[in-house]
Amino acid sequence: MTKFKLDKLDHQILDILIDDTRTAFTDIAKRLDISAGTVHVRVRKMEEAGIITGSTLNLNYKKLGYTFVAYVGIFLRKTSQTKFVIERINEIPNIVEAHVPTGKYNVFCKIRARDTEHAKRIIYLLDDIEGVYRTETMVSMEESLSNKKRLMHSIFEEM
Repeated sequence: MTKFKLDKLDHQILDILIDDTRTAFTDIAKRLDISAGTVHVRVRKMEEAGIITGSTLNLNYKKLGYTFVAYVGIFLRKTSQTKFVIERINEIPNIVEAHVPTGKYNVFCKIRARDTEHAKRIIYLLDDIEGVYRTETMVSMEESLSNKKRLMHSIFEEM
């Protein structure tokens, strides 16, 4: 597979889409003084190359009542159980991230819940997964920074 090379126009299109994935191609075209067809072709090529892999919807969890955020470190009886445990974790919708890190945990998760009681029930679900030895929970007092857009803009500035 040939490596896809982004040019300045691709960067400009991506820059607009990073800020708002719902921006119409016609609006992008007007801002960049090009045709909507050009935007469509460029975006399609970036999708085919795997650079764009969908779009994202950002939710305001606070307004939806999901103000409690915690991180859970999971210890497994055997490292070989990691895949099985990750598959079970994937069945719990309140776990929004799961990582296999280096360090003392076998799996590290981020959960969103309505309150401490709700979080406790989610953590008990984790504890009940076969192979989980124990968990350690860290409550987030405040989500001070959550902005993936900054990284995406930075990546394209470096290119």
